[in-house]
Amino acid sequence: MRKLLYAAAFLAMACGGGDKGAAGGGEAAGGAAASGPMGSGSITGTVSFTGTAPANPVIDMSEEKACADKYQGQPTDPVVVVANGGLANTFVYVKSGLPAGATYSAPATAVVLDQQGCLYTPRVLGAMAGQNIEIKNSDPLLHNIKAVPTVNRGFNISQPQAGMTSTRSFSQPEVMIPLECSVHGWMHASVAVMSHPFFAVSAGNGTFTISGLPAGTYEVEAWHEKLGTKTMSVTVAEGAAAAADFSFGS
Repeated sequence: MRKLLYAAAFLAMACGGGDKGAAGGGEAAGGAAASGPMGSGSITGTVSFTGTAPANPVIDMSEEKACADKYQGQPTDPVVVVANGGLANTFVYVKSGLPAGATYSAPATAVVLDQQGCLYTPRVLGAMAGQNIEIKNSDPLLHNIKAVPTVNRGFNISQPQAGMTSTRSFSQPEVMIPLECSVHGWMHASVAVMSHPFFAVSAGNGTFTISGLPAGTYEVEAWHEKLGTKTMSVTVAEGAAAAADFSFGS
């Protein structure tokens, strides 16, 4: 069975194209290029989880000793990560409210997605349309990365050994694009493709900051892969930090 998976993954490399995607321009999102209207306002807050967090699924890595050895005890799939009430891996972004006709250049700095211990790191990430996403394999074994978008063109690429890097990008905004591994069925990640740089992913303690916003009133959405979405209206003043706290529950 393993040999069949490896063979399929190598064939998928040919279908997935080369290892280079379209290049972007500008600076990194979160310190992105001022190609569109920028300001000195920000949105800061915490994504919290109330109640008892659900148990994450146990992963059987017995056939991948190189990955299993990186964990103390049985590894789990980090679907819902809560620390002291803070919810990690929540994508928070400005959904609407930017000046009409505002356009922003894609950053030249790539966003990095790594594969470590047979898991994607980070679990959730954001990039601008046209921005490079650098996909790395830090495991000494085969991974096959499959993107399953609905708006953008997907890809399916193989990385048979540690140290390999592939670069891809998406041309159209889309929230969210699932990423899978055709070899390890438990490996999942999500990438949001945005037309602007005003987004963030909540940290391990649930906190986030979206900076560089012009003054205005925005619809802000928080997206979590299992818990769904929450939205709120946030008014940002020039040079000030507006608060936006989101709460999810079981």
